[in-house]
Amino acid sequence: MAKKATKYIFVTGGVLSGLGKGITAASIGNILKSRGISVNIQKCDPYLNVDAGTLNPAEHGECFVTVDGAETDLDLGHYERFMDVELTQASSLMSGRVLQRVIQDERAGKYLGKTVQIIPHVTGTIQDEIQRAGEGFDVHIVEIGGTVGDYEGLAFVEAIREFADRVGRQHCLYVHVVYLPYLGASKETKTKPAQMAARELRSLGIMPDVLVARSEAEPTGNVRAKLSAFCGVDEGAIALLPNAETVYEVPLTLERTGIGSIIVDKLSLKARRPRLKGWEQLVESAKTVYKRTVTVGVVAKYMDNEDTYLSVFEALRAAAYKHKVNLDIEWVNAEELESMKNPAARLKDLDGILVPGGFGRRAIEGKIKAARYAIDNNVPYLGLCLGMQVAVIAMARKLGMTDANTLEVDPDTSDPVIYIMNGQQDLTETGGTMRLGNYECVLKKGSKAQKLYGKKSVQERHRHRYEVNNAYREQLEAAGMEVVGASPDSMLVEMIEMTDRKFIMGSQFHPELRSRPNKPHPMFDGFIGAL
Repeated sequence: MAKKATKYIFVTGGVLSGLGKGITAASIGNILKSRGISVNIQKCDPYLNVDAGTLNPAEHGECFVTVDGAETDLDLGHYERFMDVELTQASSLMSGRVLQRVIQDERAGKYLGKTVQIIPHVTGTIQDEIQRAGEGFDVHIVEIGGTVGDYEGLAFVEAIREFADRVGRQHCLYVHVVYLPYLGASKETKTKPAQMAARELRSLGIMPDVLVARSEAEPTGNVRAKLSAFCGVDEGAIALLPNAETVYEVPLTLERTGIGSIIVDKLSLKARRPRLKGWEQLVESAKTVYKRTVTVGVVAKYMDNEDTYLSVFEALRAAAYKHKVNLDIEWVNAEELESMKNPAARLKDLDGILVPGGFGRRAIEGKIKAARYAIDNNVPYLGLCLGMQVAVIAMARKLGMTDANTLEVDPDTSDPVIYIMNGQQDLTETGGTMRLGNYECVLKKGSKAQKLYGKKSVQERHRHRYEVNNAYREQLEAAGMEVVGASPDSMLVEMIEMTDRKFIMGSQFHPELRSRPNKPHPMFDGFIGAL
C-alpha cells in the first residue's frame, strides 16, 4: 500500500515583521485539527544562530523549550497553545543549524568534491529538514520567519519554492500574511503595501494561494476585491484580520471567512465538519469582564515588552479564565526593588507575586526581596526556576544565613544554598551546562502540589544550570519550606512549598510551557485560586 502523501502549508510574511505569522500559522493548525486532520508545524528562522538559547529575550522574546530540550523561538509556544500539542527539536530550524549541517557534510566528503553552494546544497538541506518533520502527518505547516525580501531569508524562500517541484505543487499551499495601513488624512485603508509584498513573493517564484491581510482596525472599502485584482488571489481565499480582543479569536475569524474550507479543498484533504465549540467557549471567557479583579506583580528585569515572559502571562490568563476573574498583571522592576529600603511600599497592593525564570546577577537582590516579602507577609507567591531559587535564598537568610546566595551570583558565598550541578562545573559552552527539556518530578503524598496535579509524578520541562544544595534541605524543611517534588532518586529538588502559608510554591522547572488557554497548568491554577 502506498504511503499517504503529506500536504504542506507554507506561511510567509510581507511588508513588515511582527504581523502575526506565528498566530496565523497556529490558527490554521487549530482549525485543521478541529476537522480531525493530523497536523505538525515548524518554524524556519533566518537567524544565523544554531538555536534560540543565546538570543536576548528583551529583543526576541522568551526562549521556548520543547519536551526534548530544544531552545526555540517563542512562536513554538503559540503553536503548542493553539494546537494543544507537544513539539520537538524538529519543529525549530535556524539558519545556523542548516549551515552547520552543510559544513559538516562537506567536511565528511558527502558532496563528493562538488562545489558547495546555496543552491542546491543549503536549499536542499532545508527541504530535507522540512520533509523529515512532516513525515507521518496529513498536513505539515511551515512558518518562514522574517519578511519576504530580507537577504538572510532568501534561501528559505527559494527552498520552499523548489519544494513544490520535489513533492508536487498539488501537495503545497502558500499563505502570505500582509499588512493594510490606515491613512488618517484620507480616512481610507491602503492596499499598496500588500500589493507590493505579493509582487515581491511572485518575483521569487511563489504565487500565493491564500492572502491574510492584517490591519489595526476593520478595513474600509472593498479591499478584498482590490487585493484579489492586484495580488492574483481568489477573493474567497483572502482573509481580513483586524486586531482582535484576544489572539484566541483568530482561528474563529479564519473559520468564518472560509479559509479552513479553502485549504481543505485546495489540498484535497479528507475532513469532518470543524468542532470548535470548546474554542468558542474559551474566547467567550477571554472576552468576559468579571466582577472581581486580581492583581499579580511579575517581578522581572526585562521590562521592554510582554513577549519576554509570554508563556508566563498566557498561563496566568488561562488560570484567570478558569477562576472567572479579571487579571491585572503589574510589572515590578526588580532593579528598582533592589535599591528600595522598604520594598513593602511597592508590593503591598499586590494580591500575588510571581518571579519568573532568568539568568545572571543583575536585579537578583530585588527578586530575593520580593520572595522574602511574600514569605513574611503570607502573600501568595509563585516562583518559576530562578523564582524558586530566590525563595530558597530568602528563606535561608530569614534563618540567619545572611550570606546565603547562589553560586551563579556569588562564587565565594559561605552558604551556597543554590549550587552548580554535580559534573557540570567544568563545562563552559553555553547550553552544554544546562538541564533542558522533560524530567520526571515525584510529588510528595498529601502535599498541595500533589493535590493540584492529582498525580504521583509528572514530567516537566527544564532550562537551568543551578540546583538547590542538598546540604541545606533539612534546615529549610525544619523551618517550613518543604521539598514536595524531587527527581526519582530524590537527589534534585524540583518543587518547594510552605504549608503554613496561603500559597508559597516554587518549581525548578517551567510549568508555564505546558499551560494551555483552555487547560491551565495546575500550579497556575492553584496560584490564581489562592488570590
